[in-house]
Amino acid sequence: MKRYWQLPTLTLILATTLLNSGCATITRGSEQDLKVESEPVGASVTLSNGMKGTTPANFKVSRKNALTVMVAKPGYKTATVQVTPEVSENGTAGMIGNAVFGGVIGIGVDATSGALNDLKPNPVKVTLEKSK
Repeated sequence: MKRYWQLPTLTLILATTLLNSGCATITRGSEQDLKVESEPVGASVTLSNGMKGTTPANFKVSRKNALTVMVAKPGYKTATVQVTPEVSENGTAGMIGNAVFGGVIGIGVDATSGALNDLKPNPVKVTLEKSK
């Protein structure tokens, strides 16, 4: 009787492993670290999602949404950089893995969560110009 259950259990474990191996939401997550650097350092950073920090700064942000990064320091012109989500090579591999192993639901989850994307540019590097 014990052997009767071994094959279905093994099949279930193998199927779960294969289906999840292509799921970018599981392997990559829906958030990404965004690094902001400036010259000179010590500039204030404001993201369009409301997060704030001082350079060099790291933010954990959604892979799904575009962001505007504003970098400012007294005596310098404010710099603005657009950060956009782009489908990454790893995200493409995850989508192919979902398609190959029948994970149509996984493709939808990955697409809506942003897990297929990488934010670019990352790191954001800004050289501030002195004000006149």
